[in-house]
Amino acid sequence: MTAAVQGRLMSWEGLLLAILVVIVAVNIGYSPYYLGVENIVNLFQLSIEKIIVALIMTLIIISGEIDLSVASIMGLAACVMAWMFQIGVPLPLGILAAIAIGALCGAFNGFWVAYVGLPSLAVTLAGLIGFRGAARILLEDRAIGGYPAWFNGLGQQPIFGPLTFSIIVFAVLLIVVGITLHGSALGRYIYVMGNGVEAARYSGVNVKRVKLLLFAASGAVSAIAGLLYAARLGSVRGDMAFGFELDIITIVLLGGVSIFGGSGSLLGVGLSIFLILNLRNGMGLANITGNTQTSVIGALLILSVLVPNIVQLTLKRLKGRET
Repeated sequence: MTAAVQGRLMSWEGLLLAILVVIVAVNIGYSPYYLGVENIVNLFQLSIEKIIVALIMTLIIISGEIDLSVASIMGLAACVMAWMFQIGVPLPLGILAAIAIGALCGAFNGFWVAYVGLPSLAVTLAGLIGFRGAARILLEDRAIGGYPAWFNGLGQQPIFGPLTFSIIVFAVLLIVVGITLHGSALGRYIYVMGNGVEAARYSGVNVKRVKLLLFAASGAVSAIAGLLYAARLGSVRGDMAFGFELDIITIVLLGGVSIFGGSGSLLGVGLSIFLILNLRNGMGLANITGNTQTSVIGALLILSVLVPNIVQLTLKRLKGRET
């Protein structure tokens, strides 16, 4: 076994892989239907919108920022599409308008963070409240459905074998984010920014432009995820995707991405996605209620922040003793 492989197995990703293997083994032992194709597809399908947004959230957090408004943008985009459809606008135009609104919401967040210098935590928390309020104003307490079959099929019907359009979108975005983060100059800029904005500026990085781009992309991807969620449900309400930001941020942090920015990998986030999906699936097979599942995910969010820091401190102390 090479040193590189040993190092990977001893890393945070190695720990996630070990935990994932245990969870899968328990699920297999608990239910004979776990390995069925239908269950595996459902495992992705029931959380596909969250993991789509988690990919772009990875870039945001590695850059040293955070976006708490993603779920509200999902809901607002879906409500814009539904409202326009209700007043007679052709659905394709409504979809394009919804994605544009999402990108504008993200760019709005990015402007205040990048050009005004406000903390992203405060800006996006305000966005979480404001964008959700706008969604509720548009639809009030109504639920709007009755969309064409082709739209509902985007979130419900298989396209290639058992794969739905949502899963294909996730796969494409996974490749794009992977190349961006680990194989492009933009990815290097994101890591440098996460390690220190001033250092990034002195390195020639246009920090303001990159931050604005990341938040705009976050808004656009969130809008697409919101539309896919609407297609899967077949109807839209003002409270759509409420609370999704908890699961999304948990996926990223559990994947080993530092809440302070500057470190993390898409491999870790990918393992985190599989871990959380399998954990939720196992709890569902065991008839554990949704509230309990949410509590478990909340505990994971706390552990995902605490454990890596504890591990890093322990390793530093061990290295100090060796020297």
